[in-house]
Amino acid sequence: MFVKRNIRSAFLAGGIVAAALCVGQSAEAADPFSLTSSAFKDGTMLATKNAGNIKTNPNCIGENVSPPLSWSNVPAGTKSFALVMVDPEGRGGLGVNHWIAYGIPASRSGFAEGETSQLSDKYVGGKGAAGMGHYIGPCTPPGTGMHHYTFTLIATDLEPGALPAGLTRDDLFAKLTGHSKGAAGLVGLFGRP
Repeated sequence: MFVKRNIRSAFLAGGIVAAALCVGQSAEAADPFSLTSSAFKDGTMLATKNAGNIKTNPNCIGENVSPPLSWSNVPAGTKSFALVMVDPEGRGGLGVNHWIAYGIPASRSGFAEGETSQLSDKYVGGKGAAGMGHYIGPCTPPGTGMHHYTFTLIATDLEPGALPAGLTRDDLFAKLTGHSKGAAGLVGLFGRP
Protein backbone atom coordinates (compact mmCIF):
# COMPACT_ATOMS: atom_id res chain seq x y z
CA MET A 1 0.00 0.00 0.00
CA PHE A 2 2.85 2.39 0.93
CA VAL A 3 4.64 1.63 -2.37
CA LYS A 4 1.43 2.20 -4.36
CA ARG A 5 0.90 5.61 -2.66
CA ASN A 6 4.49 6.70 -3.35
CA ILE A 7 4.23 5.61 -6.98
CA ARG A 8 0.89 7.42 -7.28
CA SER A 9 2.35 10.57 -5.63
CA ALA A 10 5.40 10.45 -7.88
CA PHE A 11 3.13 10.01 -10.94
CA LEU A 12 0.96 12.97 -9.90
CA ALA A 13 4.00 15.14 -9.16
CA GLY A 14 5.53 14.19 -12.52
CA GLY A 15 2.24 15.07 -14.22
CA ILE A 16 2.20 18.47 -12.55
CA VAL A 17 5.80 19.16 -13.60
CA ALA A 18 5.04 17.97 -17.15
CA ALA A 19 1.93 20.16 -17.25
CA ALA A 20 3.92 23.15 -16.03
CA LEU A 21 6.55 22.54 -18.71
CA CYS A 22 3.85 22.27 -21.37
CA VAL A 23 2.27 25.52 -20.20
CA GLY A 24 5.68 27.19 -20.48
CA GLN A 25 6.15 25.78 -23.98
CA SER A 26 2.63 26.78 -25.00
CA ALA A 27 3.19 30.33 -23.83
CA GLU A 28 6.42 30.41 -25.83
CA ALA A 29 4.81 28.81 -28.90
CA ALA A 30 1.81 31.16 -28.70
CA ASP A 31 4.06 34.14 -29.46
CA PRO A 32 6.28 33.17 -32.41
CA PHE A 33 8.29 35.64 -34.47
CA SER A 34 5.71 36.96 -36.91
CA LEU A 35 5.33 39.27 -39.91
CA THR A 36 1.91 40.82 -40.59
CA SER A 37 0.25 43.56 -42.61
CA SER A 38 -2.78 45.66 -41.75
CA ALA A 39 -3.59 45.81 -45.50
CA PHE A 40 -3.89 42.07 -46.20
CA LYS A 41 -3.95 38.79 -44.31
CA ASP A 42 -1.55 35.95 -45.03
CA GLY A 43 -2.69 34.16 -48.20
CA THR A 44 -5.08 36.91 -49.39
CA MET A 45 -4.99 39.40 -52.25
CA LEU A 46 -2.71 42.40 -52.44
CA ALA A 47 -4.45 45.58 -53.60
CA THR A 48 -3.97 46.78 -57.18
CA LYS A 49 -2.20 49.87 -55.80
CA ASN A 50 0.49 47.49 -54.44
CA ALA A 51 1.27 46.29 -57.98
CA GLY A 52 4.29 47.70 -59.78
CA ASN A 53 4.16 50.75 -62.04
CA ILE A 54 7.16 50.30 -64.34
CA LYS A 55 5.92 52.23 -67.38
CA THR A 56 7.89 50.12 -69.89
CA ASN A 57 6.23 46.91 -68.62
CA PRO A 58 2.55 46.54 -69.63
CA ASN A 59 2.08 43.96 -66.85
CA CYS A 60 2.73 46.62 -64.19
CA ILE A 61 -0.79 47.98 -63.65
CA GLY A 62 -0.50 49.46 -60.14
CA GLU A 63 0.89 52.45 -58.28
CA ASN A 64 3.82 50.65 -56.61
CA VAL A 65 2.61 51.53 -53.11
CA SER A 66 4.38 49.19 -50.69
CA PRO A 67 2.02 47.56 -48.19
CA PRO A 68 2.41 48.29 -44.49
CA LEU A 69 4.41 45.60 -42.70
CA SER A 70 4.97 45.00 -39.01
CA TRP A 71 6.72 42.34 -36.97
CA SER A 72 6.74 41.17 -33.39
CA ASN A 73 8.28 38.65 -30.99
CA VAL A 74 11.76 39.16 -32.38
CA PRO A 75 14.33 36.45 -31.56
CA ALA A 76 16.78 37.27 -28.76
CA GLY A 77 20.12 38.61 -29.96
CA THR A 78 18.71 40.23 -33.11
CA LYS A 79 20.75 43.26 -34.27
CA SER A 80 19.23 43.78 -37.72
CA PHE A 81 16.71 42.39 -40.18
CA ALA A 82 16.75 41.47 -43.85
CA LEU A 83 13.55 41.48 -45.90
CA VAL A 84 13.03 39.83 -49.28
CA MET A 85 9.97 39.69 -51.50
CA VAL A 86 9.92 36.88 -54.07
CA ASP A 87 7.39 35.72 -56.66
CA PRO A 88 8.17 31.98 -56.94
CA GLU A 89 5.83 31.55 -59.95
CA GLY A 90 7.42 34.45 -61.87
CA ARG A 91 9.42 33.79 -65.04
CA GLY A 92 7.57 30.55 -65.60
CA GLY A 93 8.47 29.14 -62.19
CA LEU A 94 12.09 30.31 -62.07
CA GLY A 95 11.07 33.06 -59.66
CA VAL A 96 11.44 36.83 -59.53
CA ASN A 97 13.19 38.65 -56.68
CA HIS A 98 11.09 41.80 -56.37
CA TRP A 99 12.71 43.42 -53.36
CA ILE A 100 15.89 42.88 -51.34
CA ALA A 101 16.39 45.01 -48.20
CA TYR A 102 18.68 44.51 -45.23
CA GLY A 103 20.51 46.40 -42.52
CA ILE A 104 17.11 47.20 -41.00
CA PRO A 105 17.89 48.15 -37.37
CA ALA A 106 16.54 45.88 -34.64
CA SER A 107 14.84 48.96 -33.13
CA ARG A 108 12.36 49.01 -36.03
CA SER A 109 9.14 47.02 -35.81
CA GLY A 110 7.79 47.68 -39.29
CA PHE A 111 7.24 50.00 -42.23
CA ALA A 112 4.23 52.20 -42.98
CA GLU A 113 2.31 51.98 -46.24
CA GLY A 114 4.37 53.44 -49.08
CA GLU A 115 7.45 53.89 -46.87
CA THR A 116 9.60 51.47 -48.87
CA SER A 117 8.38 52.45 -52.35
CA GLN A 118 11.53 54.55 -52.67
CA LEU A 119 15.07 54.21 -51.35
CA SER A 120 15.35 55.16 -47.69
CA ASP A 121 17.98 55.47 -44.99
CA LYS A 122 15.84 53.06 -42.91
CA TYR A 123 17.30 50.07 -44.74
CA VAL A 124 20.06 49.14 -47.17
CA GLY A 125 18.77 48.45 -50.67
CA GLY A 126 19.81 45.28 -52.42
CA LYS A 127 19.34 44.47 -56.09
CA GLY A 128 16.08 42.88 -57.19
CA ALA A 129 15.19 41.68 -60.69
CA ALA A 130 14.39 45.23 -61.86
CA GLY A 131 17.78 46.39 -60.55
CA MET A 132 16.12 48.57 -57.91
CA GLY A 133 16.93 48.67 -54.19
CA HIS A 134 13.37 49.50 -53.11
CA TYR A 135 9.98 47.79 -53.18
CA ILE A 136 8.78 46.82 -56.66
CA GLY A 137 5.24 45.44 -56.63
CA PRO A 138 3.74 42.62 -58.67
CA CYS A 139 3.84 42.85 -62.46
CA THR A 140 1.94 39.63 -63.03
CA PRO A 141 1.34 38.73 -66.69
CA PRO A 142 -2.31 37.99 -67.51
CA GLY A 143 -3.28 34.35 -67.88
CA THR A 144 -0.50 33.00 -65.61
CA GLY A 145 -2.72 32.27 -62.64
CA MET A 146 -2.42 33.50 -59.09
CA HIS A 147 1.12 34.31 -57.97
CA HIS A 148 2.25 34.04 -54.33
CA TYR A 149 4.29 37.13 -53.42
CA THR A 150 6.27 35.91 -50.44
CA PHE A 151 7.69 38.39 -47.95
CA THR A 152 10.35 36.85 -45.70
CA LEU A 153 11.78 38.76 -42.75
CA ILE A 154 15.07 37.37 -41.41
CA ALA A 155 16.39 38.33 -37.97
CA THR A 156 20.20 38.50 -37.95
CA ASP A 157 23.03 39.04 -35.49
CA LEU A 158 24.75 41.46 -37.89
CA GLU A 159 25.02 45.18 -37.17
CA PRO A 160 22.80 47.30 -39.47
CA GLY A 161 25.76 48.69 -41.45
CA ALA A 162 27.62 45.39 -41.83
CA LEU A 163 26.67 44.69 -45.46
CA PRO A 164 27.21 46.83 -48.57
CA ALA A 165 24.36 48.09 -50.75
CA GLY A 166 23.44 46.32 -53.98
CA LEU A 167 23.54 42.67 -52.91
CA THR A 168 21.41 40.21 -54.87
CA ARG A 169 19.28 37.71 -52.99
CA ASP A 170 21.89 34.98 -53.48
CA ASP A 171 24.69 37.30 -52.33
CA LEU A 172 22.67 38.33 -49.29
CA PHE A 173 21.85 34.76 -48.31
CA ALA A 174 25.49 33.76 -48.62
CA LYS A 175 26.46 36.58 -46.24
CA LEU A 176 23.65 35.69 -43.82
CA THR A 177 24.77 32.07 -43.52
CA GLY A 178 25.57 31.50 -39.86
CA HIS A 179 24.02 34.85 -38.86
CA SER A 180 20.27 34.11 -39.02
CA LYS A 181 18.37 34.13 -35.71
CA GLY A 182 15.03 33.13 -37.27
CA ALA A 183 12.53 34.09 -39.95
CA ALA A 184 8.90 35.06 -40.37
CA GLY A 185 6.88 35.03 -43.58
CA LEU A 186 3.78 36.54 -45.16
CA VAL A 187 2.20 35.78 -48.54
CA GLY A 188 0.16 38.19 -50.64
CA LEU A 189 -1.61 36.95 -53.77
CA PHE A 190 -1.87 38.77 -57.08
CA GLY A 191 -2.96 37.67 -60.54
CA ARG A 192 -5.01 38.66 -63.54
CA PRO A 193 -7.32 36.60 -65.83
